[in-house]
Amino acid sequence: MTKDAHEMNENEVRQRIITLGFGGDERLFIAFYKKLQQGLPEGTGIVLRGSVVTNKRHEDDTPFDSQGIGTSDLDVTLVGAKVMGMWDAGAYYIPGMHTKPLCDKDPDIAPDLNPLRESLQKLVGRPVNMQATSSLVLYGRDVLFGEPYFVVVPAGEDA
Repeated sequence: MTKDAHEMNENEVRQRIITLGFGGDERLFIAFYKKLQQGLPEGTGIVLRGSVVTNKRHEDDTPFDSQGIGTSDLDVTLVGAKVMGMWDAGAYYIPGMHTKPLCDKDPDIAPDLNPLRESLQKLVGRPVNMQATSSLVLYGRDVLFGEPYFVVVPAGEDA
């Protein structure tokens, strides 16, 4: 049985992420978030969510990469007003607080970020989805809906 992410300490969650999403390669994990950080506005928080954290797909509880290596995506949540402004006006679930995901299915909703997203996919050999949100929405999803997350890079004070 998969251990619940809420019952794990920060190091255990980080190790799960590296094992599942990065093939156990910590250097690849670091290269991923450094490349991401360099392509984002200063002060943007970087958070990983979803099955790479929980080892369960939200839709059907199947394990991460249950369809084969590289089949599960990395859900990257970006925290901060500056990065949220990079999404088109109609690409929000909650205007000014929570965007729709930038993904292969919808690559034009944040056109300045899509080349970075595509380069990250090539780096890690799996789909990468990006979404921007406020700290309040991120916290609410964890507490109200039981959707844990892992902070890779904390948001700056201006985020």
